Formats: sequence, C-alpha cells, structure tokens
Amino acid sequence: MTFRVIIILTFLFSFSPVIAQDDPDLGAWYMYFGGVEFENSQFGIHAEAQYRNHNIIGDLEQLLLRTGMRYHLKDGSATFTLGYGNITTQAVGEPNNTVVENRIYQEALLKQNVSIVSLNHRFRYEQRFVDNQDFRTRLRYALFINIPLSDKKFSKGAFYIPIYNEIFINGEKMENIEYFDRNRLYGGLGYVWKENMRFQVGVMEQTLNSDFSKTQLQFSFHHNFQFN
Repeated sequence: MTFRVIIILTFLFSFSPVIAQDDPDLGAWYMYFGGVEFENSQFGIHAEAQYRNHNIIGDLEQLLLRTGMRYHLKDGSATFTLGYGNITTQAVGEPNNTVVENRIYQEALLKQNVSIVSLNHRFRYEQRFVDNQDFRTRLRYALFINIPLSDKKFSKGAFYIPIYNEIFINGEKMENIEYFDRNRLYGGLGYVWKENMRFQVGVMEQTLNSDFSKTQLQFSFHHNFQFN
C-alpha cells in the first residue's frame, strides 16, 4: 500500500504545474460524464456537463452541456451516439463577449483491450452553428488509454492512470480558420469508487492552430447507472 501511494504521489507531482489563481497559462475544467442504461436494451442516454475556466475558478471560459442517444453492440465492442451540445463561450476577463454555439454530433466509440490496458478509439463528427458565424463542421479523433495500477484492474477501490490524446480537424478552411484546429494531450490519476463511478484528476495541454497552448487542470466524475 505504501509503495502504491508513493507511485501515485510521484505521478501527480510530475504532471502538476504550480497552481496559481492569477496564472494566465493555467486554467481548470470541472466535468461530469454520466449516462443511463436501460435494462435488457442496447440503447442508452449520454449526459455531460463541463464548467471550464480561464483561471482556476471564477472566470468562465466555456459552459458545455451535451447529451445524446447511445446504441451499444451486444458484444460491448462499440457504442454509437447521436447527440446535441450547447456551448456558451466567454472571453478572458471583461467584457465577456459571450458567444453561443449549438452543435449536433455523431460518434463511434470502439473498445479494445491489450493485455491489462483498456483502449478506446473515439471518432466524432460535428455540425456547428455558432452565433454570427458561417456553418461549419469538424472531425475529431481521440485515443483513450487506461492503465490499472493494481491487480484489482478497474474494479471497486482500484487506481489507474488515464491518458488521452485528441486531434481536431475543421471540415472547411475559411478566413482565420485552418484545417487543423487543436490538439489535446492529457495525463492523470483515476480512482474507481464503485463499479459505475470513477473520479479522475489530471493535467491537459491544449495546443491551438495559432501555436498558442495552455495548461488545464481537469477534475472529472464519471457515472453510469441502469434504469429498470
């Protein structure tokens, strides 16, 4: 147990930058990922809320609300989602210059296990309706890697290391919009509280097409439950 705690603490400190409320290069995202599975059905509902800050807390960058209808293959190897998202974006400080986006998306999540490591490949296609902007689309691919830190693997009480990388490609090239949109690279620590509840804390580096990058702390709660 002591050795495992040392590994966990070393991992966290190696990924964590110095946390300062007024650091312009450090933000924080607070996220909930949930879902409802229906008994004896391959269908389910996805629910998601993300509160993203330009700083640690208090200066809203984005409020993202997303939902969708999911369909699972019987063998559990893939999940397909048709969904909708509403995104409110604000500028740093004042004035807020609030922009609202409505988004429709289609997603395929392919699941794979390599030894004890869990891999998820997510492909997402988005249709974006942004205030006072032309309609545009975007393609996204993310690779999620979860590495268990004990023989419990991903059962109750287990710790694991989550890593992901996601690339965003715009479907159209417009004025001030290139094909490459952004890339997100993340590493963290996860804990399985119950079979259907997980917590994660980590650090994500987001790089935009302007070569601007920013570090984001991420705190997330993952929860799925079955509806009888």
